[in-house]
Amino acid sequence: MNNEHWTSWESCLRIIRDNVPAGSFKTWFEPIVPVKLEDKVLTIQVPSAFFYEYLEEQFIDILRKTLRMVLGNGAKLEYNVVMGTNHNDVPYTVKYPTSNNFKLQNKPLTIPMNSEEKTPIKNPFVIPGIQKLQIDPQLKPENTFENFVEGECNRLARSAGYAVAQQPGGTAFNPLMIYGNSGLGKTHLAQAIGIEVKEKFPDKVVLYVNANKFVTQYTEATRNNNRNDFLNFYQMIDVLILDDVHEFSGKEKTQETFFHIFNHLHQTGKQLILTSDKPPIELKGMEQRLLSRFKWGLTADLTVPDFDTRMEILQRKVYKDGIDLSDDVLEYIASHITNNVRELEGALVSLLAQSMLNKKEITLDLASKLINKLVKNSKRELSIEYISKVVCDYFNMPVDALQTKTRKREIVQARQLTMYFSKTMTKYSLASIGAQIGNKDHATVLHACKTVNNLKETDKSFRHYVDEIEKKLKM
Repeated sequence: MNNEHWTSWESCLRIIRDNVPAGSFKTWFEPIVPVKLEDKVLTIQVPSAFFYEYLEEQFIDILRKTLRMVLGNGAKLEYNVVMGTNHNDVPYTVKYPTSNNFKLQNKPLTIPMNSEEKTPIKNPFVIPGIQKLQIDPQLKPENTFENFVEGECNRLARSAGYAVAQQPGGTAFNPLMIYGNSGLGKTHLAQAIGIEVKEKFPDKVVLYVNANKFVTQYTEATRNNNRNDFLNFYQMIDVLILDDVHEFSGKEKTQETFFHIFNHLHQTGKQLILTSDKPPIELKGMEQRLLSRFKWGLTADLTVPDFDTRMEILQRKVYKDGIDLSDDVLEYIASHITNNVRELEGALVSLLAQSMLNKKEITLDLASKLINKLVKNSKRELSIEYISKVVCDYFNMPVDALQTKTRKREIVQARQLTMYFSKTMTKYSLASIGAQIGNKDHATVLHACKTVNNLKETDKSFRHYVDEIEKKLKM
């Protein structure tokens, strides 16, 4: 009978495991320790008051039903909340009996505090001598959702970010970790969430900080013996946006401090938004306990924008600046600057500057000369999307026709030419080319290339097609 509380709780866990998500079970039920069972009152030990409150708020129904199934009618639950240890390493324990059929009791929690008088918490973002009543969120006004172009490359991250902005701390996306290479819009999207939150919830404290800035602040706080103030300041934030978290690599003390900040904010229902150049599993020099917490919410990547997305980015840019550029020029820029949104916009700015300084009209020739200077081997960096568009424009057919299963001669021929030029003018593999052109396998791409080579030798009109398209792609 001494182990009755263990066997009863194990029986409860078997039922609960089948009725809650695996992540929730691991986070909220595995840490629970059964203490005793007396007269159908099961006492369990939980690690914090927030833990207790969260269980009662989110899992009250499953707890009630499970306990009745295992112990019968009249079963009750009592909590031992272990708040920490005192100087003698004796656990400080507070009991929370849950009576009245598991209704949450508004019982005050008394936490031992240092008897010394508390000094005002210092804001590391305030210049000494200047007082601020509110925390500046450190957000750029132009980084809004409206200015963030959505595409297949970022749809998941943008949708999740918007959901977080509507209900910060109240979704399963906490933390929300956005990762991707430099220049793909991680900072823009992260700040867009903060801007939306401030508009929708003006009273919430939102803060954007780069990881390098965080490290500098922590170092200064440690040197000035203000580490507790630093910690308390960040624990006051409602929505914390930490950019470039990979910069914490190898900085053990900073990681330890951020670990405590993360835990406090997450446990109190505050929202964390992180950005990184890699997903958590690929981050090096980071503590495992921190990486595990990065995986609690949603990890969403930003990939290289496709041709249509790049075109929309450029079109919005010229429209905003009140500039009239031909689609040929924009298409040329979008087809040669493929890996980085920042470089894409930079190329357009450089082109505009060259035109203004030299008082020259922006033509395709001018764009070609500039792009060749900005991007090494630009002719080798053609995208499959651009090749598809050039081929389809040449035959006066929609690009979507390449994705159909039709066996019409002109469409099959255009598809084969697109595969041929993608093989000879890009670094994509046969499998990747086939996947992007009609969802074909590598054997189909190889057959298409052989067919084009054979027709070039035997059909003059076909060879003319190839030569004309190749000239357009090499412009």
